[in-house]
Amino acid sequence: MEENGRRCVVVGGAEIRTYERIRALLREDDFFIFCDSGLRHLEALGVRPDLIVGDFDSHENPHLPAETIVLPHEKDDTDTVFAVREALGRGFDDFLLLGVVGGRLDHTLGNLSILAHLDTLGRRGCIVDDYSRMRMVSAEPAEIEDSFAYFSLLNITGTARDITVENAKFPLRGAEITCEYPYGVSNEVLRGRTARVTVGKGRLLLIEDFA
Repeated sequence: MEENGRRCVVVGGAEIRTYERIRALLREDDFFIFCDSGLRHLEALGVRPDLIVGDFDSHENPHLPAETIVLPHEKDDTDTVFAVREALGRGFDDFLLLGVVGGRLDHTLGNLSILAHLDTLGRRGCIVDDYSRMRMVSAEPAEIEDSFAYFSLLNITGTARDITVENAKFPLRGAEITCEYPYGVSNEVLRGRTARVTVGKGRLLLIEDFA
């Protein structure tokens, strides 16, 4: 099944407090996958699930009139990873992940790895929580509007080289960022400008903090 043009929204069970901001990001034609305890956000988000997945160890199966995939308790994939893999198999190439960071650090780091996996596949992925928007920067440049209070560039996959940052308080040219030295934290877009980040080799996690 091809789903080109539609975005897949995956909802996990981590805390969401700024529902108004999150709802403003949603589109009428989004395909919604709710993962297990992510169902606790269903009413507040005001959407209908297109697919429900989970082993239901942290939320009971609601038996809603929506496609539901019940997973075994013992498995290699987390519920969130399974949801993304299932959506990839259905042809989606644009992903918004909600409720997937915060709380348990192991799940947070695992879900950040999903962004790297999607980037490797040439798919678009973005995580939004109460504080920030997260996405990968690799082959394609990234632009950052001055509506964000701060932005940070972190390496979670190795070494990134030939990094350029323009229109920012702390510009870079031909720089290198490794996993060991996170000097790309808390940069600022120059007022009235749009910052631009390019990475010649490797990839970086871009975190844009809401004002």
